[in-house]
Amino acid sequence: MINMTDSIYGEYKEALEYVMDKLNKKFEKMEEEEYSKEGEHLYEHLISRLKEEDSMREKCERKGLPVTTYSAVHELHDAVGIRIVTSFREDIYEIIKRIRRFEDCQIIEEKDYIRKAKDNGYRSYHMILRCKAPYKDPDGNCPGYFFVEIQLRTIAMDSWASLEHKMRYKKDVNNQKLIEQELKRCADELASCDVSMQTIRGLIKESDE
Repeated sequence: MINMTDSIYGEYKEALEYVMDKLNKKFEKMEEEEYSKEGEHLYEHLISRLKEEDSMREKCERKGLPVTTYSAVHELHDAVGIRIVTSFREDIYEIIKRIRRFEDCQIIEEKDYIRKAKDNGYRSYHMILRCKAPYKDPDGNCPGYFFVEIQLRTIAMDSWASLEHKMRYKKDVNNQKLIEQELKRCADELASCDVSMQTIRGLIKESDE
């Protein structure tokens, strides 16, 4: 157990920030090249963060892990999180194809909640990457390996997830069951809109050609 005044990331905080910054630059370069070549944005925006200390401590406890630097950096895989929001569904899968070509990152887990949504309607694509960095990792490797969670969503999926997240942490909400049903209905309608938008984009591309 580490002291509450110490960073739960300990000596590895700099390495985690390095990995986050390096991936951000990869994605930014990818976006710039796509726009320069095709005149279209590959994604609309990107958000990255190092998980807040208190949130990481709480997650360790919730998962039944000791509240230690090793748990935060090695046992859990979302100390670094990157969310990429696109306009269209097909752009998500294009970005995934390019991530697979990253030489210094290995995909160790993938969950496609777009093609198979969660029961509550949640849609997103999740990936866990194991990335190399010129720092010692908790297992003593140098260069070491650090984990990054990536979430890819369309604008519609991201808007829904934001609303659902706010409602989930509300206490003493009336009509909870009705709200859940309405959220699920809304998620399905937004998913249908995503498909329609994709179709319209395809038709416009055909016209241009």
